[in-house]
Amino acid sequence: MKAEDLKKGSYQGGVLVSAALETAGITHTFGIPGTHNIELYDCLAHSSIVPVLITDEQSSGFLADGMARSGGPIGCANVVPGAGLTHALSGVGETLMDGVPMLLLTCGIRRDSKYKYQLHDVDQLAVVAPLCKGTFLPQTHQQVPEMLLEAVELAQSGCPGPVAIEIPANLYMLEGEFDPAPLKDWLAAAKARATAAGAPDPRLVAEVAAMLAGAKRPLIHVGMGANAAADLLPTLAEALGAVVSTTFAGKGAFPEDHPLWLWPGFGTACPGPLKKIADTCDAALILGARMGEVSTASYGVTLPEASAQVDIDADVPGANFPVRTKVTADARRFVVALLDALARNHARLLPDTIWLRSALQEAHRSVRMQQARPSAEGRVTPDALFTTVQKFFPAGTFFATDSGNGTFLAMEHLRLKQPNHFLAPTDYSCMGYCLPACIGAAFAHPGTPVVGFAGDGALLMTGLELLTAAQNKLPVALFVLRDRELGQIASFQRTLTNDAPCSVLPDYNLAALAAVAGVQCRSCDTDQELEAAVQWALAEVGARRPAVVDVAIDYSRKTYFTQGVVKANFGRLPWADRLRMLKRAVARRVF
Repeated sequence: MKAEDLKKGSYQGGVLVSAALETAGITHTFGIPGTHNIELYDCLAHSSIVPVLITDEQSSGFLADGMARSGGPIGCANVVPGAGLTHALSGVGETLMDGVPMLLLTCGIRRDSKYKYQLHDVDQLAVVAPLCKGTFLPQTHQQVPEMLLEAVELAQSGCPGPVAIEIPANLYMLEGEFDPAPLKDWLAAAKARATAAGAPDPRLVAEVAAMLAGAKRPLIHVGMGANAAADLLPTLAEALGAVVSTTFAGKGAFPEDHPLWLWPGFGTACPGPLKKIADTCDAALILGARMGEVSTASYGVTLPEASAQVDIDADVPGANFPVRTKVTADARRFVVALLDALARNHARLLPDTIWLRSALQEAHRSVRMQQARPSAEGRVTPDALFTTVQKFFPAGTFFATDSGNGTFLAMEHLRLKQPNHFLAPTDYSCMGYCLPACIGAAFAHPGTPVVGFAGDGALLMTGLELLTAAQNKLPVALFVLRDRELGQIASFQRTLTNDAPCSVLPDYNLAALAAVAGVQCRSCDTDQELEAAVQWALAEVGARRPAVVDVAIDYSRKTYFTQGVVKANFGRLPWADRLRMLKRAVARRVF
């Protein structure tokens, strides 16, 4: 039952919370019950909401992230006070820095008690406040539904992110009065606010339209903030004759089989043949992308003088790179207005893209040939892995990665046609993200396969969530990229120091780890074994059984992203430090 459908009367807090969650459209909560929220779990068990038991609260935020980032409903991490909340902080930070909405629902100590030193008694909202858009602490039963719904509204409005609400244990244990009339008025006002939010300034729309229409070759760079405008972006690109790149999180917002698609990025991390094309662009539209360190390969991009940046967050446009026009607006509403302005004022805009399309096609062909070069003997070539997975898994499959090489490899090799289908920890870049995010996406999209690519180091953090996937019969195929070290960091270490201290992992039996959860595991050591391994994994998830594939991945070839990051960072160092690092690297290689 939804909160607005409750009758005026006396209720315990669990009823009010579960009813408010239903009103907010939340379908699942992720956590572990404790002494403070027993009453809540009893109410959830008799509601339409599914409370999911996980193995570690660290995973709760990642599951909630995967649910929302994949285009599902807002995710809810449901944690006990104190340790439950602090365990969940990594997932909270991930949603904050990547702009993913999440409700952190925590219970609290009794606020009606005179006793001090209660169990789990810490100022947990003070702990989590720096990682949240806002925090809420209802004092009465009447405040519970409205504050919870206000928290969800805040999480989803503007730049999305996490919001925390603490429900004191006494509100769960005791009954109190609730009148739904004020809540109905609040809901009506919230609907009006949502309708009015994010409208662009018509004068700025006209300014951007004129700038782009006057350019010889525009570039459109798309972030996750523009995912809701994905269906309009091909029309916009074709109208302008623009090449289109994306951030990691925006991957798929522009179909990567479109002849005007460039790459996930356009600076130093862009392959040479494609970068040459991007460098010819004389205007740029940055749409729903913050131009942060990771998506720009350590700020290794240069914008043309004629540039505009559009973001729902007023602090973003121009924050890292100077732009001529700064627009605060919802990306979809802006694109609708921009297309209208182009049609009205620049109707004769007929860009000649024959050369551009041909050049892009040839550049992509050259890059794919480089990526497909044979791997080291006895290892799996990344290009063969990702190509084979996409060959057999159906269109619409969701993909998740973990912090490190897996993200960069998947970003460069997968070819996606839809937004919200690439789930990767980017700006917070937290290890342990992949498997829980896969599970969250699987709950959000029942029956749709979810494929994860996790490093063997990252899997050690949250690998026991295989139990959660198995218990709930989720179609999750996890490809574990085994190099028996922290691959991305080890690569940077060897580049700079010719050594990899503290980055080599203790070896472990992956099949035995999977067996603990009742999940089958199959090894894949060479390219020749890939098709059989991928087809086996597809059959397993088709039978609603999670599957694990132990992939002997070849990391010998650095990704374009890694090369770009090294180039951008090294180029900004003072000359004295560049020479110092070069001398050290040469000396260690020689001696």
